[in-house]
Parts: sequence; structure tokens; C-alpha cells
Amino acid sequence: MFKSRSLRLGVLLLLCGGVWPAAAADYPSRAIRMVVPFAPGGGTDVLGRIIGQRLSEQWGQPVIVENQPGASGGIGTRAAAKAEPDGYTLLMASTGALMAASAALSPEGEFDVNKFFAPSTVVAAPPYLLVANPQLEANNVAELIALARTKPKALSFGSSGIGAASHLSGALFEKEAKVEMLHVPYKGTGPAVTDLLGGRIDMMFSPSTTVQAFIEAGKLKAIATTGAKRSKFSPNVPTVAESGLPGYSSVGWFGLLAPAHTPKEIVDKLNSAVVAIMAMPDVVEHMAKLGAEPEPQTPEQFGRYINADVAKWAALVKEQGITIPGAVGK
Repeated sequence: MFKSRSLRLGVLLLLCGGVWPAAAADYPSRAIRMVVPFAPGGGTDVLGRIIGQRLSEQWGQPVIVENQPGASGGIGTRAAAKAEPDGYTLLMASTGALMAASAALSPEGEFDVNKFFAPSTVVAAPPYLLVANPQLEANNVAELIALARTKPKALSFGSSGIGAASHLSGALFEKEAKVEMLHVPYKGTGPAVTDLLGGRIDMMFSPSTTVQAFIEAGKLKAIATTGAKRSKFSPNVPTVAESGLPGYSSVGWFGLLAPAHTPKEIVDKLNSAVVAIMAMPDVVEHMAKLGAEPEPQTPEQFGRYINADVAKWAALVKEQGITIPGAVGK
């Protein structure tokens, strides 16, 4: 399908020489659809809505957020990849969404995001927070590991889906801590947090965007942060590495992409607009409250970042025998 679409586009470009630059100059002239491949309330959704609202204000055109959850982000991601490459369908993606879709988009070889998407920019690349229900009888990583070893498969951790970064962070924790826990996948971070608050699961590796307010209210407890160093937004929360599991590191990303073959002028225009939005003082302040720090990159840098990240997690998936649902229903 992608080859035929590429051929079609090539013919159009030859016949219509200056169409793309003209379209880019006029972009956007109508509403933009932003696909979020997870349920409302998760980190991808929250950040997508922040960026979407500001793009709408800046460009005077509606940016309509469309949640398409399922298959750990694979359904919405694959749908966005197949959209017309005209800049009017965008994907607000994350680590897990690309992981979930990569097996289906590139089943026979190494995944290259540039074959299916035109990356625009990273919005944020924060560490995750390992958070737990206050009733869990562990207050730090060392205690958690000890508890998990005495109760194999008894402790549960939720995620936004199989193959999502919140799942892979837990799988990496299990591997390096040499423990077995019960993984409970959901169709987004929001539903998982709801069950965590209700005590139906014990813990989760969550974007801070969705749990920070509950931590401050005492409804959840922060066990550790997953980055290589402490987050400046949670300086009192130790890293997993320093509190019981040396060498552990897991960082997720959230970013904006367009379908492959979207004109470079449009991709660059999106990049410039989003980078400017992320530098706005009120946006920086808003994201800081959510525990997210802007991480602007060029489109080329973002593409390389995604490919390296997918390769890292693909190795863990293979080693641990994890079946990614994104490989189903190509």
C-alpha cells in the first residue's frame, strides 16, 4: 500500500511542480485532526490537548483531538500512518504507540519510522514515576523488590497496554530485579490510574502528567522515578537505580508526527510552531506542574531518536518473549 501511495505522490509532484510549497504557504486553511492512540486522560492525551489548543489559537483553525485507543496504541497509530500526507492528520504519539505499531508496519525487518511517518518534534521526554496505592506494604524500591520476591505474581502493576512504555518499564524492572509480577494492561493510562486509586492494582509506571496531582493529594505514593537522575520536578523522589536497582533507566517520549511524504515545508512549519508553543512561559509552567519538561528537536533528530528508542525496547520484547498486539490486524 505504501509503495503505491509513494508512486502516486511522485507522479503528482512531477505533474504539479509547485503544488506542495504553495500548499505549505497556505497551511493550515482548514481544521486539523490530531489522532491520540490512547484513551482520554493519559499523558499522550493531556499533552496533545495542550499543544492542540495552542496550535488552534496560533493558526486560527480548529485542532480536533480524536482518541483512537486499542492494541496498546497500535490502532490509532496505524490509522494515522495511512492518512493523506497533507498535514491535516497528525499523530500525537509516544514510546508505546510506536512500539505497538512497529511490528505491523514493518513485520519483516528493522523498523524505520521515516518509512511511515514524518516526525515533527518531541514535546516531552520525561522519566516515569513508579507509583503505588498507599495500602501497598512497600515504601521504596528495596522494600518492593523484597515483597515481590516473597509473593511471586501476587503484586500487580497496570499499564496503558501491552508493549506500552508503562508496560515495558515494568518488564525491565522485573528482569533486572529478578522478580515476577502480574501485568494488568488497560486501553490507556487514565483507566489504569483509576483502578490504581481504587486499589484494584498495586502499582504502575506512569507519566507524571497523570499522577502528580494524586501524589500531592496523598491518594498515591511515589516510590521512585525511572530516569538516570532525579527529576527536577520531583527532587525528593529517588531514582529506581539509586534506591535498590543499580543501572535501571527508562524514559518515555511524547511527540508529534505526520504521515510519511507530508511536505517538508509543512513538517518544518509544525516543528517551528510547536517549539514556539513549548517556550511560552505559561505552557512551560503548565507542563512543569504535570512533571513534563519540553524537549524540542529538529524533525531529523526526532526521527533518529525514535528509531534508537524502538530498537532498544524491541530487544527487551524479544528477550522477554512479549507479544505486541500491534502485530495483529495489519
